[in-house]
Order: sequence, then C-alpha cells, then structure tokens
Amino acid sequence: QVQLVESGGGSVQPGGSLRLSCTASGSIFGDNFMGWYRQAPGKQREFVARIYTSGGIRYDDSVKGRFTISRDLNTISLQMNSLKPEDTAVYYCNYWDRRPGVDLWGNGTLVTVSS
Repeated sequence: QVQLVESGGGSVQPGGSLRLSCTASGSIFGDNFMGWYRQAPGKQREFVARIYTSGGIRYDDSVKGRFTISRDLNTISLQMNSLKPEDTAVYYCNYWDRRPGVDLWGNGTLVTVSS
C-alpha cells in the first residue's frame, strides 16, 4: 500500500505563485512516477506534470514555462508561477508503478486564482 499526503493549496492573484507538495509513503516500488492532475468544476480531470524516479519529466503544454516539478526521493513539489484564473482547480497527487493495479491518488488540494 502507498499513502499520499498533499499540501500547499490556497488562493492567489493572477500572476502570483504557489508551491504544492506531495509525499508518498508505504510500499514504494523502486521504479515509479509521481505527478499532478487537476480538475476544475464541471470538467474532467486533466494531466499537469509528472516526474520519474529516473529524473524524466513531462508537462502539459498549458503549464510549460510556468510550472516546475521536482522530486526528492518520494516527495514531489510543483512550483507554480505566473498563475492564471484558468489554473483554478483541485490538484491531485498521483503515484504509479508497474505492479498491477498500482495507480493511486491523494485527496486533492484546492488552488484558486482570482483577483
């Protein structure tokens, strides 16, 4: 079993910054990835960013150049700069590894960007 704990959500003005964190604990597989998805009201959950244990990184085009994902062992951070109102969503931490059925989600943390 893997447990995920998220932190760092809040409210910020357009152009501002926030930093999210997520820590995984429990039965961690050596080869895995962790990342962030988000879900705005009335919309489907969408991919934001992902980082592998190897160091590889993927971003959705909508956040490239503004968001930075990083990793320290089993803790990931998402530095969000130049925030826009359309970034407003609940952000969910995700953990995946190759073991069957291992695709896990945190409870979510709310990010609100408004003036």
